[in-house]
Amino acid sequence: MKILLLGKGGQVGWELQRALAPLGELVALDHDSTDWFADFSQPERLADTVAAIRPDVVVNAAAHTAVDKAESEVDLARRINAEAPAVLAKAAADLGALLVHYSTDYVFDGSGAAARDESAPTAPLSVYGRTKLEGEEAIARAGGAYLILRTSWVYAARGGNFAKTMLRLGKERDRLTVIDDQVGAPTGAELLADATAHAIRATLQDRSKSGLYHLVAGGETSWNGYARFVLEQARALGVEIKAVAVDAVPTTAFATPAQRPLNSRLDTTKFQQAFGLVLPHWQAGVERMLRETLS
Repeated sequence: MKILLLGKGGQVGWELQRALAPLGELVALDHDSTDWFADFSQPERLADTVAAIRPDVVVNAAAHTAVDKAESEVDLARRINAEAPAVLAKAAADLGALLVHYSTDYVFDGSGAAARDESAPTAPLSVYGRTKLEGEEAIARAGGAYLILRTSWVYAARGGNFAKTMLRLGKERDRLTVIDDQVGAPTGAELLADATAHAIRATLQDRSKSGLYHLVAGGETSWNGYARFVLEQARALGVEIKAVAVDAVPTTAFATPAQRPLNSRLDTTKFQQAFGLVLPHWQAGVERMLRETLS
């Protein structure tokens, strides 16, 4: 089996290189790859790459994820998040290949307090959310086998993330101020990659599993609760934290170009039942990431 991974340099892409390697021959590309074209800002050229490599599975871990910048980079965000996935979906369908694509809780408006399942109405609030939804819709229209995996609050030990920012600020300041009215589940790139590998194997064996799924860690918290957990764990690991409090404030306390959904809860029942997996609570992954980062 041959797997084409696009976006290998991102947080999820980096972990996917490890998780997908045991499944077969892996061709991993990024936007600056020289052997094959993989720059999503020119989506029309991606079809030639897929046709030349002829993979059995195409995994797209590339995206325009700068949520605020997308508000002023609408055309670029649409090329990367919508037009490129559409090209990949058609190219994969022409080969009979399985396409795996990551999407986001930002396709919802974040109202209410219930966890949304895959059938919930979409209503994105931002350019990022709208273009990611357009990408989903284009993939579904292409007619091939696909896995669209909606996730949220992604972090990894590699690169920058919210937890590392809180650790830095916690060492520098007496008090932190963190939003408490956005709720979701911090989800590790490592968990996403491992769950994706399982889902790919199962879907190749049973194409009826093709479809849209929600994939996040178990449980829920606010950004404020996330920050407090990070600092508590850091102290337990012997890190000197100066901050004595993490003050709670509403989203309105921080003006941003893009509107964020307040409710990012995603119901993962469908994914867990379809693939026979249990998604661990978010605390387990964050604690592991902190131990790796701080050791």
